[in-house]
Amino acid sequence: MAPALWVVGDYAWDVLIRTNAELQPGGDTFGEVAMAPGGSAANAAVWARRCGAPTTFVGKVGRDRLGALAEEELLEERVRPWLVRSDTHGTGSVAVWIDHTGQRSMVSGKGADHHLLPSELPRAELATADHLHLSAWSFFGNPPRAAAREAARVAREGGATLSLDPASFQLIEQVGVDRFVRFTSDLGLDLLFPNVDEGRVLSGEREPERVVAALAERYPGTRVVLKLDAQGAYVRNDHGTGVHLAPRPSQLLDATGAGDAFAGAFLAGWTRDGDVLSAGRFANDVSSWVVEQLGARPKPDARLRARMARHLEGDATEPADGAEETGDRAGDDA
Repeated sequence: MAPALWVVGDYAWDVLIRTNAELQPGGDTFGEVAMAPGGSAANAAVWARRCGAPTTFVGKVGRDRLGALAEEELLEERVRPWLVRSDTHGTGSVAVWIDHTGQRSMVSGKGADHHLLPSELPRAELATADHLHLSAWSFFGNPPRAAAREAARVAREGGATLSLDPASFQLIEQVGVDRFVRFTSDLGLDLLFPNVDEGRVLSGEREPERVVAALAERYPGTRVVLKLDAQGAYVRNDHGTGVHLAPRPSQLLDATGAGDAFAGAFLAGWTRDGDVLSAGRFANDVSSWVVEQLGARPKPDARLRARMARHLEGDATEPADGAEETGDRAGDDA
C-alpha cells in the first residue's frame, strides 16, 4: 500500500490577472483575468495526488459557494478533503498579478484558511499519517500557526515524517527570521523546501551549497531541498555530496505554484521509495512544465502525463540532463 500523505494548511481561490504589457499608473491595458483553485498547501496536495500519492487535505473554508467549490475541486482531483466550515469567515482568496515577463506578485486576503484552530484538527486520523506536509502560510500568524504546530506534534507522535515549505521570503522577513526559525525548527522536520530567496533570507548565505549547509545547522536532522527556480534544485545525497539537479528547458509563462508543484511531486516520489535524487529530478520535470502554463494547477497534458507514467513505472531514476555532483561535503562549509 502506498504511504498516506496528509497536508494541513491553506486553500484559497486565485484571481489571476495577466497583462500583455507593462502596467501604466492610472492607465488601462488588456490582459487575461481568470479564477482558479490555489493555496500553497492545497496546491502541493493536488500535485502529490496527481503524481500518485494517496493524499488527504485538511483546511478551513467558508460556508459559502467558494467553499463548496473547493470540496468539489478536491474530490475531482481525488484528494480526500477534510474541510472545516466557517460561519464567520469566507473562503480565502488571493489576487495574483502576472506581469508580461511571467513573474508574479500576490495580495493575499485573510479568509477562513487563516483561522484554523487546533481544536478543529482530526487528531485521531492525523496520527495515522505516514507523512505530513505543511506550508509556512500557516506560520505567519495565529491561530493557524498553533493548529499547524499541533498537527505536526500529533503526526510526529504517530510516527509520521514531516516537511515544510517556507512559502514567502518577504513574510519571513516581516515575522523576523529568528522568530520564524523558532516557530519551525523544533517540529522535527525531515524535509525543508525553501526556494533560493527563502533560503538566502533564512541562512544569510548566497551560494546554494552554503545556504544548504547553514540551514542544516539551523534545522538539525532536516534534509534541505533548495529550489533554484530556472536553475533547477540543489540537494545533498545520502553520502553528504551536494548535487545540482538541472531542470528541463522551459519557457516561462507564469511562475505561480511552481514551487508547490515541486514539493508535491517530490513528496510523491520520496514517500514511495526514499530516493531523494530521483524525487528531485521528477519534481524538476513537473515544475518546469507548470511554469509554461497559466495558474498553479493547470491540467496535465499528454506530455506531462507521459512523464508521470514513467515515474510511476520506476523510470524516474534516470539522471536528468545536466545533473552534476558538485563535490560539496557535509561540514565543508561550516
